Amino acid sequence: MSDFISSGWSWYVIAIVVGGLLFCVAVLLGASRHKVIRDAKGNIDATTGHVWDGDLRELNNPLPRWWLILFILTLVFAVVYLALYPGLGDNKGKLGWTAVGQLQGEIDKASVEQDKIFAKFKTASVEDLARDPQAHAIGERLFLNNCAACHGSDAHGAKGFPNLTDNDWLYGGTPDKIVETITHGRQGQMPIMAPSVGSPQEVREVANYVLSLSGSGHNSIMAELGRDKFKQVCAACHGADGKGNQALGAPNLTDKIWLHGWGEEAIINMVSKGKLNIMPAQEKRLSADQIKILASYVWGLSHAVQTADAK
Repeated sequence: MSDFISSGWSWYVIAIVVGGLLFCVAVLLGASRHKVIRDAKGNIDATTGHVWDGDLRELNNPLPRWWLILFILTLVFAVVYLALYPGLGDNKGKLGWTAVGQLQGEIDKASVEQDKIFAKFKTASVEDLARDPQAHAIGERLFLNNCAACHGSDAHGAKGFPNLTDNDWLYGGTPDKIVETITHGRQGQMPIMAPSVGSPQEVREVANYVLSLSGSGHNSIMAELGRDKFKQVCAACHGADGKGNQALGAPNLTDKIWLHGWGEEAIINMVSKGKLNIMPAQEKRLSADQIKILASYVWGLSHAVQTADAK
């Protein structure tokens, strides 16, 4: 790629720009040197000599003076612009303006204004922010812009994306844990466990035992046969009682909340193929203040929090 972008391309652009300006100058000079045409009798003939349909003649009048002045001003503006701003190949212009620089300036200006707004929230707890109407509105906008693509605009999630409005948390739902999750992200992995469980029949038995933990429809005989295998292979992460382990992000199997699908086949598929789920870190996209307010909004979703102006 570095071989493709060379100084030759800069001269190519310069040639096109300068050539275009010179062409405009030539057109302007040509138009200003309007020749008066006379007919055979010496009278001024303002036509080009082209005739259509017997009596339609093409006129050859000089350009209006205002048009000529506007043309000249346009050329002057182009020359001044190219001297001040980038336009002639890799010439940076006298002002040194760049799109990146302007963007960064706007970002810095917005950051200053943002800091003024967030200053009053710095000492407030996540729980208090969840009840503050202004913080709630900011948190909602942050959620819609950064989280709704996966968790839904109503935060109810979807298959593979957790519902944030209930109290089922893979890594814990305390304010500190939510801030930690948003900041650093999460990477949860269910390894392929079928080889450790045993035969396809044993995998099916374990799946039915897992269904029995939440009182879901299952084959009771198979569930009983899968009990010991579950405790031998699965309890290390999900616990002997199947209630999960938030330190590992291992889900609770005793409720009826299924992140990746419900039923015997869904569980067999999970055991046989495993699953990798990634919650991307937001620390490079959002400031610490933004993450705190976003966490307050998320925490409030599962705690039926009312803002001050809603009471």
